[in-house]
Amino acid sequence: MVKLNRIYTRTGDDGTTGLGTGARVEKDDPRVEAYGTVDESNAAIGQAIAMAGTFEPGTPGARVVKLLLEIQHDLFDLGADLCVPIAVGEASGAKLRITEGQVERMERLMDEFNEELAALTSFVLPGGSRLAAGLHMARTVVRRAERLVVTLRRAEAKETSEAAVRYLNRLSDLLFVMARVANDNGASDVLWVPGVNRSR
Repeated sequence: MVKLNRIYTRTGDDGTTGLGTGARVEKDDPRVEAYGTVDESNAAIGQAIAMAGTFEPGTPGARVVKLLLEIQHDLFDLGADLCVPIAVGEASGAKLRITEGQVERMERLMDEFNEELAALTSFVLPGGSRLAAGLHMARTVVRRAERLVVTLRRAEAKETSEAAVRYLNRLSDLLFVMARVANDNGASDVLWVPGVNRSR
C-alpha cells in the first residue's frame, strides 16, 4: 500500500533521487530517464482520455477509453518494475514486474481491434478526432520510453526486465491501432501523400 503524507522532501535538491531499493542515483541516470518517460507516457494517455470527451456505452470510443484506463495501471506497474533493479537470485513474484501475460494481452487487443480496420495503403498522418490525436501523441511518447528502456537494458541487462521493452513495443502499436479506431475505424484517417508539396 502506497501512503504519501508529504509531496516535497528536499532529498532531491542535490540532483539525486531514490530508486525503489533506496539507492540514490543522479536524476538523469538512464534508469530514471526510462521510468520517468514511462510516467510521461501515462500522463499522455491521461490527456488522451480527457480529450476524448464522453461516448455512448458500447461504442468503439467507449471501449478505447476503458482500455486506456486499464493501460494506465499497467504503466504504473512498469514504472515500479523499472525503479527496482532486478537483484541477483530474485525470486519470481518477489517484486512487481511486468509479465508476459500483460504483453500477450496487448497482442490480443491489437488483433481484436484490427479485425474491423481496412488495410493501409500509406502512412497515417497523426491527427483526426480529438481522441485519435491524443492517442498519436501518446504513441510517440511510448516509443521514446521504449528507446530509453532499450538503452537501459544495454547498460544493465541483468537488472532490467526484457518484458518491459516488449510491453512498450506492443503498447505503441496498440495505440496506433486504437487511434485508427477513434477515427471512425480508419475511415477518417488522413494518409500521407509522398512529395505532395514539392511542386507547390
